[in-house]
Amino acid sequence: MRFRAPNLATAQHWANVLEAAGIDCELHNFYATGALGGLPADACAPEVWLDDERDDMIASRLLDAAMRGPAAGATPWRCRHCGEELEAQFTACWHCGAVRDPRDG
Repeated sequence: MRFRAPNLATAQHWANVLEAAGIDCELHNFYATGALGGLPADACAPEVWLDDERDDMIASRLLDAAMRGPAAGATPWRCRHCGEELEAQFTACWHCGAVRDPRDG
């Protein structure tokens, strides 16, 4: 399964989200936008390819949640590693790099 992203930054974010969840994937078409004009636009979009098609359903859910972001009014969370308070949209601590624990709220 592959997921087509609107740009390289989004594709890299999606790959990071999947890898943080333990889903192996590959980023494709890094430099394909340089071929725009010679190739159709939809052939040049960056893509994230799953290594195992059995991860398709969970990957789709994770990427859907990543595109929506946190719910309006979501509460900040405190890093269990260093105690830093972070806004709800962050999935890792900007201060120490620890990944947000699902129990953090």
